[in-house]
Amino acid sequence: MNIALKNTLPDYDIPAYSPSGNECALFESAWIRQLPLLLKGPTGCGKTRFVAHMAAKLGLPLSTVSCHDDLAAADLTGRYLLKGGDTVWVDGPLTRVVRAGGICYLDEIVEARKDVAVVLHPLTDDRRILPLERTGEVLEAPPGFMLVVSYNPGYQNLLKTLKPSTRQRFVAIEFDFLPRASEIAVVAEESGLDEARVAPLVDLAHRLRALKGQDLEEGVSTRLIAYCASLVDSGLSLRDAVLSSMIEPLTDEPDVKAALIEIADAIIR
Repeated sequence: MNIALKNTLPDYDIPAYSPSGNECALFESAWIRQLPLLLKGPTGCGKTRFVAHMAAKLGLPLSTVSCHDDLAAADLTGRYLLKGGDTVWVDGPLTRVVRAGGICYLDEIVEARKDVAVVLHPLTDDRRILPLERTGEVLEAPPGFMLVVSYNPGYQNLLKTLKPSTRQRFVAIEFDFLPRASEIAVVAEESGLDEARVAPLVDLAHRLRALKGQDLEEGVSTRLIAYCASLVDSGLSLRDAVLSSMIEPLTDEPDVKAALIEIADAIIR
């Protein structure tokens, strides 16, 4: 089964992305073979940027849904609404992409309600269908449709996790933060700050990431380093930029915050 790769979005700028392995080739192969894709990795390591990059590279429309506790299956598939005194069916984002083709990206899928997985199951096997019980329709996904979901394994608990029956319907790619040199280059490009001044920020991030699971639930993301570097590049003092971008977002505990500031002062002075 061969699907021609062509750009259906002319003059679409491809978002910058720095590969750390063969993830681009894996994504493209999954799309060609009509396989659903699962991305897993820590917050802010580039999963969403990667999907946007690949959508633009393949010339595919991208619909991104940020999942949350109240997201139900009907929010994805659609519902009847009152319009001008009439009751009309309105497609949800998943249904729209299944009808038209493109990539539907469900970010942090484990945050959604459990009935979402039930809707996704027939789309993630050889049937590739989306049954709409409310309308009686059964939509067949076109060859250009791709389902991509992501989650952060570090946030999983007994109440929020992907069941094996769901995980095993996807091809999976594991993401992590870039190696030091690559992360310095990416942050420098994103922020405009030169690499020599970015290096201590990346070193601090690596030090703080080592505290994950101890004093911190999550480490410093590449996104936060880029925010910090951007503030420094705009003229904010290094210490103030670090405090607002790499410490305050991590914790509200005064004792933990004080310990992080000590670590930062030792590294960035």
